[in-house]
Amino acid sequence: MNSSIPRLIIGRLGIGVLTLLIVSLVVFILTSLLPGDAAQEQLGQEATPEAVAALRAKLGLDLPVYMRYLSWLGGLVTGNPGVSLVNGMPVDDLIASRLPNSLKLAAATALIAVPLALSIGILSAMYRGSIFDRYTNMLAVFLVSVPEFLIATVAVLIFAVKLGWLSALSRSVEVDSFLQLLSVYAMPVLTLCCVLVAQMARMTRAAVIDQLSSPYVEMAVLKGARPMRVVLRHALPNAIGPIANAVALSLSYLLGGVVIVETIFNYPGIATLMVNAVVTRDMPLVQACVMLFSLGFLLLVLIADIIAILSNPRLRT
Repeated sequence: MNSSIPRLIIGRLGIGVLTLLIVSLVVFILTSLLPGDAAQEQLGQEATPEAVAALRAKLGLDLPVYMRYLSWLGGLVTGNPGVSLVNGMPVDDLIASRLPNSLKLAAATALIAVPLALSIGILSAMYRGSIFDRYTNMLAVFLVSVPEFLIATVAVLIFAVKLGWLSALSRSVEVDSFLQLLSVYAMPVLTLCCVLVAQMARMTRAAVIDQLSSPYVEMAVLKGARPMRVVLRHALPNAIGPIANAVALSLSYLLGGVVIVETIFNYPGIATLMVNAVVTRDMPLVQACVMLFSLGFLLLVLIADIIAILSNPRLRT
């Protein structure tokens, strides 16, 4: 292994940590500037200024912003993101009760979307210019252009209202049968997969086409290699880096799309918890949820970078 690979990986890790630190500062400042007050929200509009001031002091909201930030950052580093301002429960307990649900939804979406998108992208590259390629490209562009809430709304109208096959809400995540599995996950996963598959298939197609135009692939074709062998044996191994980036960047879309999907279908995950916290001005909970989403995004990008580095033939020599 080339000695530069460990340095590159360590450099990516350092950039990731620095980015996360900058994100934490931005998140804290922006959430501090949000209108409303947690103390006022808890006591109601009829509360006296004295009562509001006393509760603000109790919650530590009267401290300077930099002191609150350092205290909050220290808590994050030590695994203690604070206490909810609304119900007094530890933030990590609230997140722990919802995180498995969001992970199940993301895993179900990824298990369907990744193989399907890679297959469509590779086939489109192999048969570039064919009817299949043209129609899949048109459909991919259309799906990427349509917002998630519209896809979710159309899915509810068709499968829940018109046909009555599925429930419009996914309130429970307890699954005892296949029918319950469909009832809970079918429409959220369908909504997320539409844009995810379209994005990933287009980027996979571009990565494979770029490799198919390489001289060594043209030489393999001239020697009589079959199209499938050319793709799987020659083009695909060298396209692993770009495809890994495509998969990681597409999966990072889940972190944003899941906010809309969980809210529309009332799915009890992290995104719903964060939206409810924004409504009640529960800033410690909002900040912890946003940092969790940011960490997930950075991890996906970091994994993609490391795979790209390890799969680069010029660095392996």
